[in-house]
Amino acid sequence: MQKSILFVIVLVISFSLNAQENKVKSDIKLVVDTFFKGLHKGDSTLMASTLHKNIKIQTTSSMRGPNGFLQTDSRKKLLTAIANKNPEHVYLEKLLSYDIKVDGNIASVWTPYEFYFNSTFSHCGANSFQLFKENEQWKIIYLVDMRRRDNCNALVDKK
Repeated sequence: MQKSILFVIVLVISFSLNAQENKVKSDIKLVVDTFFKGLHKGDSTLMASTLHKNIKIQTTSSMRGPNGFLQTDSRKKLLTAIANKNPEHVYLEKLLSYDIKVDGNIASVWTPYEFYFNSTFSHCGANSFQLFKENEQWKIIYLVDMRRRDNCNALVDKK
């Protein structure tokens, strides 16, 4: 009888911990999804709601030669670019998957993607988001994206 009670207690705790972990990952995914919703809609206010005030933003690419480059941008520059986006331009960053890792109040999200400009494939790559939970809210504190035109599934699918 005691073994059965112990088993039920362990099972309940296990389900509870798993549900909490899933809730945290769901909250983090929502922040990333909201960021992209702002990008797609050209809504800098929505996008800003996901960004920490001290975010670091970087881009790297292999599209400008074999050595690539690393460019650092500011929160203000990103939000200004989104606010001034030509309404006729349609951005679609199609996220292919999410790999979310969490430890306490920090999280990492890896999202491979394909980017389309006005429905035309532009490039692929991956985003790496680092998030911090402050005052019960997850905010993006670091974002780096990689851009390339080689080894993209969207190009393979066209052949």
